[in-house]
Amino acid sequence: MDGKPGLRERKKQRTHAAISDAAITLFLEHGFQQVSVAQVAEAAEVSKRTLFAYFPAKEDLVVHRFADHEGESARVVRARHPDASPFAALREHFLNGLHERDPITGLNDHPQVLRLTRMILDAPSLVARMERFKTGAERALARALHESADIPETSARLAAVQIVAVQWALANDNSERLAGGEPAEARYPGAVADAEHAFELLENGLRQLTPQQ
Repeated sequence: MDGKPGLRERKKQRTHAAISDAAITLFLEHGFQQVSVAQVAEAAEVSKRTLFAYFPAKEDLVVHRFADHEGESARVVRARHPDASPFAALREHFLNGLHERDPITGLNDHPQVLRLTRMILDAPSLVARMERFKTGAERALARALHESADIPETSARLAAVQIVAVQWALANDNSERLAGGEPAEARYPGAVADAEHAFELLENGLRQLTPQQ
């Protein structure tokens, strides 16, 4: 076995991508609120039933683009070097994301990324759906801290809430600045300084975290 997906799975992936691409194109052109699910299905050449089989809610047509990031912090903690603390690994990962202009850090000024960000911020239902994404990230990180770093469950949960909130705030600050016209290159030094400051505050507040005995 070569590990490659079979014909059926590849067809599913193509259908998923076609629906997603059609939805994003229509949403960016006309606005999220102005486009119906039926219009997306028609543009993707699928039935509404098929569309909902892939995307249970209209908001999922947009938010799924961020789905891989929901467990990103948890993956960083689990995959860290044995000598690295979870906190140090998360800090380094966020700073690397800024350097690489990862859209999840808010520091990407590609026109389509900026338009997608504005669209999300302008649609209350998308903002609410992103809050669910944030909650999922907190839960995943809490499990990783507890299971791979041997931190007590309550401490892990509280730490995860704070860490994700800081990452979220930093990304939102960057997104708002870029949406206001500031280039990513110009924003980068300030974004790094803000991230360093934020993680320093976190580290001072969380330095009492210790493994279970």
